[in-house]
Amino acid sequence: MGRDSTKPSRSPTPCGLVAGNYCHDVLFRDGTAEAESLGGAVSFISAVLDGLSIPFDSVSKVGPDFKYSTARCSIVAPNCKTTLFHAYFDSGSGENGHVDRVLKRVSSCDPIAPSDIPEAHFNFGMAVGVGGEILVETLEKLIEMCNVVFVDIQALIRVFDGVDGTVRLVELKESGFYHLLPRIGFIKASSEEAAYMDVEEVRKWCCVVVTNGKDGCTLYWKYGEMKIEPFVASQVDPTGAGDSFLGGLVAGLVQGLTVPDAALLGNFFGSLTVGQVGLPNFELTLLQDVKDEVERRKMQCMHCLNRINDEPKFLKLAGHDRFHESLSTLKLQSKYPVHDRLRELSSPGKGTENPSV
Repeated sequence: MGRDSTKPSRSPTPCGLVAGNYCHDVLFRDGTAEAESLGGAVSFISAVLDGLSIPFDSVSKVGPDFKYSTARCSIVAPNCKTTLFHAYFDSGSGENGHVDRVLKRVSSCDPIAPSDIPEAHFNFGMAVGVGGEILVETLEKLIEMCNVVFVDIQALIRVFDGVDGTVRLVELKESGFYHLLPRIGFIKASSEEAAYMDVEEVRKWCCVVVTNGKDGCTLYWKYGEMKIEPFVASQVDPTGAGDSFLGGLVAGLVQGLTVPDAALLGNFFGSLTVGQVGLPNFELTLLQDVKDEVERRKMQCMHCLNRINDEPKFLKLAGHDRFHESLSTLKLQSKYPVHDRLRELSSPGKGTENPSV
């Protein structure tokens, strides 16, 4: 699933490639600017992959106005501003205590071109654009250079109002990317985004992962479907939760977990992210404990390890519930901060993707 049999056999390097632009994010609550931080799916995914010691490279573009420190260099587009999003929250709306969000793209950097993708081979690739920076031909190049590719559907179906930049979604079949589905390994969508594709049709081509917030996520593949348990979370800011989920999913698969166990790891990191404003700050001790739990889980499932370039294993093996309990305990024991102060975009080093900061 998701592998292109027409590609020549090459010895892959043990790393991945994440494609998506960094952003400046500004959060408004009830009309008042509350927080500013480093944004873009690549920043949230980097925090998870780096935190779990998964080696990878990234391809991102920013403008000369980019004001954050990141672990990997970006391509500076001299004639563009860094992509900027304003997220507007209304505390008086939404269900179950959650707030609704209106997202607007205020400025956008250059898209990532096929020529920006390195001429190297990777175990996995991730297409995680948020501002329209992933082109059809760029995704084709990423598929060519990677054993398996993970795609966030927002990179494919987001469009932007020509007047005020409000984000809206289009049907996946109208996006121009639909023909690439048979060559994609996994496509991730929120429950809202999933309404813009025919899940029953798409699951015939690749694994569909639908995140459902406080209800966890659901896996859909050609021969079945499976719900994966959530983790208790107090939502402060939903921004980046799906990105952190995807980072956890990929990290789990890279380390040999089955898809259900890897999705559980994704749910875990998504639940940590919603409890903070902007880019999450993961405790080093928590990250080490999670790595230890993943290693223990691998040892329990040695007979059924799932290499990243193997056919995915959709098996909920014995001990899955215990894995969930162990991660839940770690989450309760952690003291990850909830940031409720304004983050200044102009402060150097603020919002760094380095999880140890």
